[in-house]
Amino acid sequence: MCEAELPHGARPILRASKSARLLIISQAPGSRVHETGIPWNDASGDRLRDWMDLNRSIFYDQRKIAILPIGFCYPGAAANGGDRPPRPECAPLWHGRVLDHLPNLQLTLLVGQYSQKRYLGSGRKSSMTETVKAFPEYGPKFFPLPHPSWRSGIWMQREPWFEQKVIPQLRRAVRRVIED
Repeated sequence: MCEAELPHGARPILRASKSARLLIISQAPGSRVHETGIPWNDASGDRLRDWMDLNRSIFYDQRKIAILPIGFCYPGAAANGGDRPPRPECAPLWHGRVLDHLPNLQLTLLVGQYSQKRYLGSGRKSSMTETVKAFPEYGPKFFPLPHPSWRSGIWMQREPWFEQKVIPQLRRAVRRVIED
């Protein structure tokens, strides 16, 4: 549907299985993920796996974890050096269809502002930081997180509560749903 708008062509990157109990919804694949076809196969993925305290084999076990970006394909680079936002047509067109096939979900990690905007709507706080800080309000269904890009390292230095309070709760929540 949006291939003409994608400078590197369409290459949808997602993972899903009916048995998955944990869902990760993020923004869109980056350039390295587009090249390899493996979601979160970059430095951001390393940081996310560290936050979750999961090794690659468990993280990529589709029977346990589904991965569904807001935009399925790499949107291309932005003028500021980051990536463009996810294509706006993707989530409205595909998310409901995919979610219908994920009946066992118990927890959804909302990684970054795009997923939080779509799934928390007016329930979001005035900023991503405040939304993440209020994570208990969204459970047990949702767990909002910042995007784990290199910028989050700078953000985490300014927000030490994230590592002190949020990460331990995230790890407990993830273990609870994937180890039951």
